[in-house]
Amino acid sequence: MSAIDNLPPLREVIEEHGLAAKKALGQNFLLDLNLTSRIARTAGNLQGYDVIEVGPGPGGLTRALLANGAERVIAVERDPRCLNALAQISDYYHGKLEVIEGDALEINWEKLLNRKAKVISNLPYNIGTPLLTGWLGTKDWPPFFDSLTLMFQKEVAERICALPEDKHYGRLGVLCGWRTHATKAFDVSREAFSPPPKVTSSIVHIEPKAEPLPCSIKALETITRAAFGQRRKMLRASLKSLGGEALLEKAMITPTKRAEEIDVESFVRLANAL
Repeated sequence: MSAIDNLPPLREVIEEHGLAAKKALGQNFLLDLNLTSRIARTAGNLQGYDVIEVGPGPGGLTRALLANGAERVIAVERDPRCLNALAQISDYYHGKLEVIEGDALEINWEKLLNRKAKVISNLPYNIGTPLLTGWLGTKDWPPFFDSLTLMFQKEVAERICALPEDKHYGRLGVLCGWRTHATKAFDVSREAFSPPPKVTSSIVHIEPKAEPLPCSIKALETITRAAFGQRRKMLRASLKSLGGEALLEKAMITPTKRAEEIDVESFVRLANAL
């Protein structure tokens, strides 16, 4: 692991501040600064953006973001034990790091920003999907972010990027495919973390579509919940409570199709028909 700055190695930081990862907070710390730098580079040029990081912990990714040119990083950290370690990073980088102690699920992101943002985070596993769906459900579109570069469990990452006929295709894939372009960048092995999680992780890069198809997100969630809740059934059966064949006819979809067989545009038509 090569140094990216003159701050202490992350293992020393964790020991100095007593930052043993807490399972209740979904914490798994990345210690390899080469890897955190690769994550930062995946998000592209950071200059001219506010960069949002959720769950910085001891600051491994935070340091990589600043070393790779971020002019302003806003880090939201729920664990007060991490604040002193993050303060040292802020001092080293001359105040380019702003730390907010709080719950990321309750943050009004737009009020924090001076300009368009890039969100780059090793998300705590226990809030990753709720955060993503909240960002995708932003009322105003295009949203406050220019891109999302996020770490998830590999299975979740595959669901985010899945296309029709893929076994991972489901509600999350439809929601992401409706408003964004999502790609899996690379996998991260268990051994890169302290402590190692039980599963492999993956980095996903997500960019918002400028003009997604018009649709009510509530209607889309209702349709996908019903369709994929009984994914082995034909749509005429799984959507029976929402109108069944009449709804499918209105949306011009074959009633004998199953949820995993139809594309995002078809789900949008269903939601609009509903």
